[in-house]
Amino acid sequence: MPDDPETTARRGPAAPAGRSPADDAPASRTPPGGALAAGLQQDIAFLDGLLAGAAGPDGTAQHRDTDEGVAAALGLFEGMRTALDRLEAQVVIEARRRGMDWREIAGHQGMKSSQAASQRYQRLVTRLEEIRQGIR
Repeated sequence: MPDDPETTARRGPAAPAGRSPADDAPASRTPPGGALAAGLQQDIAFLDGLLAGAAGPDGTAQHRDTDEGVAAALGLFEGMRTALDRLEAQVVIEARRRGMDWREIAGHQGMKSSQAASQRYQRLVTRLEEIRQGIR
């Protein structure tokens, strides 16, 4: 029986072809955001390897990777987006906990107004809640 969307989102992106979930297990206890970041780093390394194999040294196309590898890469993006959204929401919560106001947060996120940063955070929280509830 497949996992429900909440379990799948909490676990993060599925391992691409050729990688097992054990490859993604942290070696030691990691903080909650650390596990997400570690998973993202592994997914990015997989994508970098896939794309590095797509072009040869002379710039011509190479077809060393299978269609399954490309399909696995395409399947990573939704999970990566969710993981990034979770990390961003956690960092914003931490910034607010440490006393940063929305104007400061906006500046660090490259936004021009505190309202834009606050609305972005609210959209992130709404999206993550919809994923948790299986609406998305």
